[in-house]
Amino acid sequence: MTTIAVLENGRVGGNLATALTRAGLEVTVADRTPGAAADAARTAQIVINATPGAGSLGRLAALREELHDKILVDVSNATLDGPDGLPTDLLYPGSSLAEQLQDALPETRVVKTLNTMLFPVMTAPATLTQTPTAFLSGEDPQAKQTVRELLTHLGWHKDWITDLGGIQTARATEAAILFVPHVIRSTGFTPFAISIAR
Repeated sequence: MTTIAVLENGRVGGNLATALTRAGLEVTVADRTPGAAADAARTAQIVINATPGAGSLGRLAALREELHDKILVDVSNATLDGPDGLPTDLLYPGSSLAEQLQDALPETRVVKTLNTMLFPVMTAPATLTQTPTAFLSGEDPQAKQTVRELLTHLGWHKDWITDLGGIQTARATEAAILFVPHVIRSTGFTPFAISIAR
């Protein structure tokens, strides 16, 4: 059985861990206890980065040995936040958190996904009135296929998943976070996702 480690047990990480466990997968959740992330990553085949994006690079770069030859699913967005806690700008303009992680962890297969939606949609995409899109960015085709299969355990139909290409394409999906504060202020904290209409 595939073993999955979720780094962080906040709203995003807790939501993902609960849904994946419910789907019958073996899941470990690492909180911020010293050593917890290293222990979880060491024994997992797939590691999900649900840590706050502004601190993700430093935390995960410290796990280089534990993440060697693992699939790292990055669902975070690295932003500068305003007084209300909502994002105001990107932390890595001209790049992306996913690219920074891949550069720092060359022996890890980084796949960016699920970062263009509010967190409840990650595990309940069918609850939206319109079909959402989950995007994949990454250099390793096999890793992306594994993540695609993982998403189906979260309720994503295969034709709702779009592979954008290499890790550099994460720049586009991470920039979508700049929609979020404006949508929330306009319509409230109602679940939504970026979707490609065809």
